[in-house]
Parts: sequence; C-alpha cells; structure tokens
Amino acid sequence: MNIHEYQGKEILASYGVRIQRGIVANNAVEAVAAAKQLTAETGTGWHVIKAQIHAGGRGKGGGVKLAKNLQQVEEIAGQIIGMQLITPQTSAEGKKVNKVLVAEDVYYPGESETSEFYVSVLLNRATGRNMIMYSTEGGMDIEEVAEHTPHLIFTEEVDPSVGLQGFQARRIAFNLGLSGNAFKEMVKFIDSLYNAYIGSDASMFEINPVLKTSDNKIMAVDAKVNIDDNALYRQPKYAEMRDIREENPIEVEAKEVGLNYVDLDGTVGCMVNGAGLAMATMDLIKYAGFEPANFLDVGGTADAKRVETAFRIILKDPNVKAILINIFGGIVRCDRVAQGVVDAYKNMGDAINVPIIVRLQGTNAEIAKELIDNSGMPILSAVQFQEAADQVKAALS
Repeated sequence: MNIHEYQGKEILASYGVRIQRGIVANNAVEAVAAAKQLTAETGTGWHVIKAQIHAGGRGKGGGVKLAKNLQQVEEIAGQIIGMQLITPQTSAEGKKVNKVLVAEDVYYPGESETSEFYVSVLLNRATGRNMIMYSTEGGMDIEEVAEHTPHLIFTEEVDPSVGLQGFQARRIAFNLGLSGNAFKEMVKFIDSLYNAYIGSDASMFEINPVLKTSDNKIMAVDAKVNIDDNALYRQPKYAEMRDIREENPIEVEAKEVGLNYVDLDGTVGCMVNGAGLAMATMDLIKYAGFEPANFLDVGGTADAKRVETAFRIILKDPNVKAILINIFGGIVRCDRVAQGVVDAYKNMGDAINVPIIVRLQGTNAEIAKELIDNSGMPILSAVQFQEAADQVKAALS
C-alpha cells in the first residue's frame, strides 16, 4: 500500500526522524492558512508547495514549486490542485492532484553548504535481509545514478537476528563524507529511519533527498513509503491512510469482491485459479505473441456469480480483445466452473463482445468440455496448454 509524502513523514516523525515540516491543504485558501501557521511555528519566510500523488518525479512535472510570499502560495496551490500531473512514473494521462503539502523552506543560508543524499530501506530478496541503500547523489533519479555512476551507490545489509548495529550506521555516515555534528545527526537519522521501517511493517522507505542543512542538521525532505499489505491487519492506523483515489479503480473494485486482480497493458484478459497457474498463463499468452491485459486469480471458488463478477471486471478494460479462462480442477470441480462460465455468459448477454477461450483440466474435465461444447454459446474450449494458445492466436488474428 503506497501512502502520500505527508503521511510517510508523519510515520518518520513518530519514530524521532527529523523531517521538513509541512501542513496539508485541499484548496488555495487552506494553503495560505497553512503557510501562515508554518511561518508562526518555524519562522520560515518561503514555502514549498508540493503536489501529493502516489508517484515520484513530481518536480519534473511541475508539481513542486517555491512560493516566496503568500500571494504566490495561493496562486501556485490553485494551479497545482486539480491538475493532471504527468511525471516519469505516471501513465500518459497523469494523476489528478487532490491536495498539496505546504512545507517550510529548509535551504536557508548558514555556516556551511547544504548537501543532498539518497537513503532507502528495503528488502533484499536475494539474501532475505533488509538493506539500506544510500548515495551521495541525492535529489536526482537513483536509477540514473545506478546506470551512469554505480560506484556512488553503497549498500548496508542488516542481519535480522541482531538488527541494525551502531557501527553500520556510523559506516553509512562516514561513506557519505560527513563529520562533526552532521556525522552524529546522520547516525541518529539512520537508526530512527530503520526503526520506522521495521515498526511500520513497511516494504520500502525511500528518502530522496536526505538534506544536510547549512547548520549541519540531517532531515527528510521527501518520503516515499510502501506498507506491506499483508501486515495491515496489525497496523490499523496505517491502513486508514489508504487513498483509493490514487489507485486503479478496477483493482479497487476487484479487491472489494475478493478477487486478486492486477491491471496490465495487454489485450488478452486472463481468468485463472491459483497464482502459479496465472503466471504460467501469462507466459503462454506472451509465447503466442500477445500481451496479458491483467493478472486475475479467482481462487478456489469459481461458481457462476464469481465468474460473472470476474468477467465484468476484466471487460471494464477497453483494451481487452479476448479472454482466456484457464482453470485447474483440484479443489474446485471443472464441471462446476464450466457451468459457471455458461451461466455467466447467459446472464451477461451482449455485454460479452470478445472471444472466450476456456481450458479446464483436472476433476471432471471431460464433462466440463462437453458442457461448454453443447451449450450453444460462442465459447471455445481447449484441453492442452498449447491448444489454448493457438485458440487465442486464431481469435485475434
């Protein structure tokens, strides 16, 4: 579950991480009020207006701007709120901005130059350990750093049996070239950041940039946070941070009815039971020369109502040109699935306007094939994997 920058900063602050302070506003009037409150609390004279969407690269799309007075705060907030913000991490349509974060200016002059760093905490799936990735090249795309100057990216793996050790936090601060008070501040920052990652059941905390201010303080200027969906049952206060306006509406609807659905960019809709078979089916579609339009696991219960719901969700994607149903009848009997497909087709009538290819294997597979073949419905049946692929290819050629 992705959350907004301001929500990620709230989590960080609760674990003692110094953050760039800010107040959320839903319109230009609230933005001006937030700016006045920030000035009273922090003394800041300038304000940063930051669009709140679930995507990075907001600055490149015009979603992060500096306001030097209250009039500019009102003007910029009015421009950003309601805009379709397009960034390198959004689709071509972009995302609508519903709110902004009015933040304090932390790039003030002082005794030393400011510096920006990159720090993230995530799971290294290859080693099964949490990993802190960091770089001196903060404030820019870490992917570009990895591609052009990989020697500037460092990693620190954490043994889960003992947790983050003091020497590791100090090594990070040393590799970032810090000394004096900034060194001590970074050590504390890394320790608190890691505690926030563990305590919130996050799958990623990305802070870009981490700023060393002109008076040698270390703070999080941004926060990109992803909370593990599987842990939300024990993190109810974080579950409330979910903003479904930022999510794919079809995926939200599928989740509400208990279907595991992920929207993709292809033209062949998939309805499968079991994640492993679903992945294999997607490979089959690509092998046939096409792209899957979705990942959809209907689970062990594939009755008429569930199949009909799955049909309706798949067909909400206008790019779908054919649907491949691939069911293994282990827990569920194939004849029940076949009857469900036929009944769903009858119930939906003209709503299904694309070819349907059904492959059923397992318990009562032969009976299931007979049911489909004798249904009088324009449904194509297949027995073998390759046969299903060929049927998809023929239907779309």
